[in-house]
Amino acid sequence: MYRALQALTLRSLHVSSVSRHLVGPNDPVSNLRPIIYTDTPITSHSQGRQGPNPHHPYSLSEFTDVPHGHTLELQFKLAREQLDAFNHNYWTESNTRFEAAKESVLASLPDSATSEMRESALSEFYKKWVVQERTRQDEYSSEWRKRNFENIVLAARVEYQRFKRRIWG
Repeated sequence: MYRALQALTLRSLHVSSVSRHLVGPNDPVSNLRPIIYTDTPITSHSQGRQGPNPHHPYSLSEFTDVPHGHTLELQFKLAREQLDAFNHNYWTESNTRFEAAKESVLASLPDSATSEMRESALSEFYKKWVVQERTRQDEYSSEWRKRNFENIVLAARVEYQRFKRRIWG
């Protein structure tokens, strides 16, 4: 009871409304669980899948339903969804290629192959796959870290802007 009262007291110190993002079931191919953002007024998934450019293709001033001074917040929300789409696309494509290559290795084995032969073939396949994909994985990781850091900086700017609005109106 004390903890609930303490949490309620702490929550009453905040002026912002509670927003909870939802997490969906994992995607059968990418194995990622999508986040459904409850604070995003528009859906930008199609813009996030255009390629490596993390910037929005339109001028943010075109959105007339965004209150003045909130374009930075919209930019953050779009960048966040674009990063999710980038991540999802990479793992969908990577896992699809991996499963196809694994199936071709298994299909190349004779029907009379023992479980040890299958295990040996898969072990060799996994070893070659890791070596083959190393550069691609490193490029993806580098790009993901760069975009994620940009989103963290953007989120900090949004929070600072919100803080200034709360203090000075």
